Amino acid sequence: MKTSVAPELTGAELATDPVDRAQPAPGAEPQPPAIRRIGVLGGTFDPPHVGHLWLATMAADAAGLDRVLFMPAAQPPHKRDRILSGAADRLVMTRLAIAGDPRLELTAVEMERPGPSFTIDSVRELQAQHGDEVQLFLVMAADSLLQIDTWRQPEELLALVEWIIGPRPGSPQPPLELLRDRFGAAAARIQLLSGPSLDVSSSDIRARVAAGRAIRYLVPRAVEELIEDRQLYRGSQPPREPD
Repeated sequence: MKTSVAPELTGAELATDPVDRAQPAPGAEPQPPAIRRIGVLGGTFDPPHVGHLWLATMAADAAGLDRVLFMPAAQPPHKRDRILSGAADRLVMTRLAIAGDPRLELTAVEMERPGPSFTIDSVRELQAQHGDEVQLFLVMAADSLLQIDTWRQPEELLALVEWIIGPRPGSPQPPLELLRDRFGAAAARIQLLSGPSLDVSSSDIRARVAAGRAIRYLVPRAVEELIEDRQLYRGSQPPREPD
């Protein structure tokens, strides 16, 4: 009677055995988890449009970001005199706008906090949520940088997170000398992006909707459909403002 035996593994097969591959080499130090690089792009997103998506994509490519968080503001301190669309509508529109890109993600951190939406408070909260395994970057367009002295504690904000500044039609990127004069050595934490920019604004889109004009290709199709379904922006519009 013959006894059946399993074939012996060769040296090469032993080297590629999945159990052996999962074991660290004897005496090897455990490797710390890689720090993820996450951008934060704030705004009212009323509505979100292709310019927002392009800015996030440009920043992710240029700075090697793993994700970009879209952070809709509940009460923007600089727009208290303008009536915004409801928080639920803006959250849904933002979620629909970014749904096709796995690198883009929605955070409701400002919607869930009462009071004005100051970016420095949101950054601190996001840092507390994500811990040391994440490095945050603040993403904004050049027109926002030009207004940075109206923000709360801009020096402290720059000390907390590096800034990534995308181009914006009509708002040229500031010279590096000007940034050094304003922020000193910390200006090295500001990255200015070069490349094409889209002359699209939420206020123009709202005005077009109110006038019964097309917005196709200015916003993602799902956002356009929600605007139509909810009959958003059908009333009179306030004066144009950058957003």
